[in-house]
Order: sequence, then structure tokens, then C-alpha cells
Amino acid sequence: MHPFLNRRNFLSQTATGLGGIALAHLLRRDRALAAAGGPIRPEINPGNPNAPRVPHFEPKAKRVLMIFCSGAVSQVDTFDYKPELIKRHGQPMPGGEKLITFQGEQGNLTKSPWEFRPYGKSGKMVSDLVPNLGALVDDMCFIHSLTGKTNTHGPGENFMGTGFTLDGFPSIGSWTTYALGSENDTLPAYVAIPDPRGAPQSAGNFWGSGFLPAAFQGTDFNASNPLRNLSRPSAFSPETDKATRDFIIGLNRHHLERFPGDTELAARISSYELAARMQLSVPEVADISTEPAHILKMYGADQTGDGTKKTKAAYAKNCILARRLIEKGVRFVQLFNGAYQTGGEGVSNWDGHKVLAEQYVKHGEVMDQPTAALLADLKQRGLLKDTLVVWCTEFGRMPTFQKGASGRDHNPGGFTAWMAGAGVKPGFSYGATDEFGYKAVENVATVYDFHATILQILGLNHERLSFYHNGIERRLTDVHGHVIKDVLV
Repeated sequence: MHPFLNRRNFLSQTATGLGGIALAHLLRRDRALAAAGGPIRPEINPGNPNAPRVPHFEPKAKRVLMIFCSGAVSQVDTFDYKPELIKRHGQPMPGGEKLITFQGEQGNLTKSPWEFRPYGKSGKMVSDLVPNLGALVDDMCFIHSLTGKTNTHGPGENFMGTGFTLDGFPSIGSWTTYALGSENDTLPAYVAIPDPRGAPQSAGNFWGSGFLPAAFQGTDFNASNPLRNLSRPSAFSPETDKATRDFIIGLNRHHLERFPGDTELAARISSYELAARMQLSVPEVADISTEPAHILKMYGADQTGDGTKKTKAAYAKNCILARRLIEKGVRFVQLFNGAYQTGGEGVSNWDGHKVLAEQYVKHGEVMDQPTAALLADLKQRGLLKDTLVVWCTEFGRMPTFQKGASGRDHNPGGFTAWMAGAGVKPGFSYGATDEFGYKAVENVATVYDFHATILQILGLNHERLSFYHNGIERRLTDVHGHVIKDVLV
């Protein structure tokens, strides 16, 4: 008999093995277990949950501006040029005869209503729908091979915003502020700026904290509607208001001294104190009227009139607000273009099912100039050096028109996003869809990969950032995701 197989050795090694497992569990629970890459959860001070924290490694970017276009922007009408789609306009898609998608049977291949032309030194082909953004392609890093998990707007927005199609999961902005905190103690670490027409279909899920502590959820306001219940009542003078706040701070601190181990109390007091500081900081940062006339004109914020012009001016002001928040060091800013709303001007997001050309010409006018001005303004102020700008949507569109309609159906099989600024290659394109723009076929990437890459640029290893919830170490990227290294500098 082999010496390791006798009864005595078997029993002794079983006993010590179980002890080792128990010790490893205790060390892991107390965060004393050595692991490659360091701890998987940041140390949070409940009394100051947004205090700045050290990333896993040297970051390329300190902050993120995510521009999200609600309604699923068509890649083949904006940034994904397909000569074969133009050549075979009006013909059935090979292999796609009688194809049934989200809203029914598909018709023939349909070229974009807009011409594509080369821009910049890179010669990137961009649609005439977005000429101002086209002029900046040498600053952009395109990902043309993104794929999603759903063809429904709400779950698709959830997936892009949180990494899960279901409600109740933390947003990417919440994960970022949970990991890194903030470098500004007078403004929220995470701000969401809804479209002037309303919220996206997933609404607060897109900037919610899910099961992360509430301190890391996004604070939503825009240039037209600053934070609710923020103004001082007219019956109180500024001196009285300040004296009242100072008195409350004293009472809270005294109460906290009586319960030094109560982390929930400390977090609540910290939240109240931030709210008090925001009474002064938010009105100042949201006051777009202090901007010079040439900046308002650059963004299109000076336009007057009704309908599209009014919406464009309001969105342009939101773009200026986003830039001002980035200047102030807000860690994560989400800027929304398009809202889940019908009536009035009709569909107010990029959901171009029935009359794509008629809808998109309005959406393009609203989004193009202000967004391009925002990117150019960040660059001229030197802010792109340490800011990552991300432009994305929930999924793409079909290269065919729906049968009986003049618009494109939902398509999560291949769509486009772009990044600019810190950490990414400028004037670069990664991945590709097929010859018609239907499916990603080259360097296929998932939203998990997209999220992992954003975290990487912020100095965070997506596999080493988790939160223990319901017996699982949850991550933004779930159990998936790889950094798209080819887009990084």
C-alpha cells in the first residue's frame, strides 16, 4: 500500500484540510487573505463614502463622460459605412429572406438616406447626418463590433448602463464612484443629466446604485431643471440659513459621538452635509447664463424657436453643464440624448421604426452640433488629457427596412460606439460588421468587454472589483468580459 493511502494519513490530512478551508474562509471574510491584484472591495469610510480612493493601478483617465443616445441609433446611418449596402439597395438580404426580427418580417436592403464622406486625416467615412462629429473623427476611437443580449429597449438600456438586462443592478457610474470616490466634496461624485424631454426608458435604473450603498447612486438634474428642493426659502436670510446648518452639523456630530460604530448614521450625516454644500455649488455650476456668447453659439445653446430648435438649445445647455461638471472634477457624468416619450413632436428618441428619415433628421440636428462642441471644448481646455468620453446606445438597427414601413428594426447583433480622450487611440477603428452592417464578424466585442475597457482606463481591474450581495461576489461585468487592448494607448 502507498504510504499516503493508509487510514491514519487519510484521516489526519482530511482534518487538516478542512481546517485550512475554514481558515481561508475566515481570512477572506476579514480581508486578510493574500490575493493577486489586491482586495476585491475598496475600503469605504461610512462618514465620508466619497473620499478619493486609490485605483488598482495607474489610470489613464481620472473621470468619465458617458453620452448615451436613447432609442438605439442606427449604425448604418451614422458611423458604419457599407458600400455593399448602397450597391444592393432594394434587393433582398442574402440569407435573410422572410427574416423575422423584433417587430416582424423584414423587407429589402435599404441604403442610408444620407451620403457618407471621408473626414479627417484618417479618412473615416461618416454620414452627412452628423457632419460636426464627422469633423472630429481623428480624436475618436470607434468600436464597430459591439453586440448586445436583448432587442428590447428597457433591458437593452439596463444592459449598457449596468451590465445586466434586469432592473436593480448598480450602474457603471455607481461602480466607478464605489471604487474611486470623488475629488470634489461640494458636488456629487456621479451626476446624470437627463434629456430635456425626459428620462430614458430604463429611467433611474441607468444611474441607480442597485445593491451598492445608496451614497453611490447618480444625482440627476439638468440645465433646465436643477436639483429639486434645493433653493433657500425666501423667508430665511442667508445668514439664518447658514447658522441653522452649522447648528444641525453640531447636533449631528454630537449624536455620532454617542454611536461611534453606527455606519448607517455616519453615512446619513455625510449625505445631509453634502446636500447642504450642494445648495451653493449646484446653482453655480448649473447657471449657463454666465457662459460667454461665443461658447453658447458654439454649442447651439443660443438658438431660439420652437420644436427642434428649442430641444437642440436645451440639449446644448446640458452639454455645457456636462463640461462644467467635468471641470469641477465630478468623477462620472452621464449625458442623455433622447427620451422615452411620445406625443408633441412625435417620437423623442432614436427609435426609427416607421419613418426613419423624418425622425433622424430632427435627432441628428439636436445631437450633432452640441455633442461635437462638447468634445471640441473639452479638448481646447486640456480636459481630454485625463477624461474619457464615451458615446454609446443600447443596440443597433437592421440594414433592411421593416416590411410595410420606412424604418429599421432593432438589431443587437452588431452596432457602433466610440470613445475619445484619455487612454484610447485617436483616429482608430476596431472591429467590423458584415458587408451590410447586420452582424459583428471581426473582433466581435460584448458590452461586458466595453465595460471592462472603461474600468481599465480608470485604473481598475474589472475582475478585482466586486460587492458581496446575496451570497455572490457581484461584478459590473458579471463573470464575463475582456479588456479590448487594441483600442488602448
